[in-house]
Amino acid sequence: MTDFYQTLGVPKTASQDEIKKAFRKKARECHPDRNQGDAACEERFKEVNQAYETLSDPEKRKQYDEYSRLGAFGPGAGGFRPGAGGQGFDPRIFQQWQQQQGQGGASFEFGDMGDILSSLFGAATTGRGGRRRRPAAERGADLQADVTVSFDESLEGATVRVPVDKPDTCDTCHGTGAAPGTTPKICPDCEGRGVVAQNQGPFALSQPCPRCRGAGTIVETPCPTCKGSGVRRRTRRYSVKVPAGVKDGTRIRIKGKGEAGQRGGPAGDLYVVVHVESDDLFDRRGDDLVIDVPVTLSEAALGARVRIPTPGGGHVSLKVPAGSRDGRTLRLRGKGAPKLKGGGRGDLLARVRIAVPDKVNKEQKELLERLGEALPDPRAAAFG
Repeated sequence: MTDFYQTLGVPKTASQDEIKKAFRKKARECHPDRNQGDAACEERFKEVNQAYETLSDPEKRKQYDEYSRLGAFGPGAGGFRPGAGGQGFDPRIFQQWQQQQGQGGASFEFGDMGDILSSLFGAATTGRGGRRRRPAAERGADLQADVTVSFDESLEGATVRVPVDKPDTCDTCHGTGAAPGTTPKICPDCEGRGVVAQNQGPFALSQPCPRCRGAGTIVETPCPTCKGSGVRRRTRRYSVKVPAGVKDGTRIRIKGKGEAGQRGGPAGDLYVVVHVESDDLFDRRGDDLVIDVPVTLSEAALGARVRIPTPGGGHVSLKVPAGSRDGRTLRLRGKGAPKLKGGGRGDLLARVRIAVPDKVNKEQKELLERLGEALPDPRAAAFG
């Protein structure tokens, strides 16, 4: 039997968090949706699920470790005797051993405990004549789609249509994979169980049936539309509400709109990643918006009231204090972007930019020269 710890690539002392992380990594690597048509990856994916189902359950893991120490899963696991490292094993097995002792038996045969192992480890192993459970329902994979909205839409909110290309149930066969008028047949090799027994020493280990690949059924006349797969790729369009105040890179979860689940499992989720276009006037800084406000030299020196735009097309009067230097930031509270979580809005940060003319006429030049002569020398104040 495959060592579950080796399957997940973790030591036997691994914590539950380490086991969970290892399972997620292995499951992503060998997921059938990423390796379509690769039978080896499908088998590997099932092994990873079986290993995690056992090791993630403290009680199942404890029993599994006990049987491993007793040699139940090794090539030479022919039996054991009490006192040979068998403390703490399942009392039901000990009772069976006692019964054998009363009949003159000298050891306990592990081949007789298939039903017990099957109940403990799901369908990982079965005893002689045991039956494996049918494959469990699987949740569908999550999907991701990208959508771009304008800067104004990110502040006001919008409803957008998002196209998603994904596998969906075939309309011709309704997911059975069989041509109309026919139905899937019970697999003759595994008799519908989805697994076949393989003898390995004292165990009859269950392996996915190679003919039906664990489905338990085979399609003799495939559907002409989906070629027997039961699914078709198609583009679905969903209406997605983008909330006011959304930031670039925000992910919106649409529950149940991912890929369909398998064997009756729930569908995955759709994650819509929002991209926000840049704006000519405003830059975003969290929930605050920044705007550059050009002012003349006299307005900066003497102070002034200037009219500036606000998000959404409005305007507001901004007081520029006398003596404002280039780059000074003035805050207008509550005039920024809507807060995505919680009420209210951020602030509008007005950054003063002193406008210096590229060219001046004769009259302007004379006025500037006279002003320069009247003002104190700024270098003298700075450099002494």
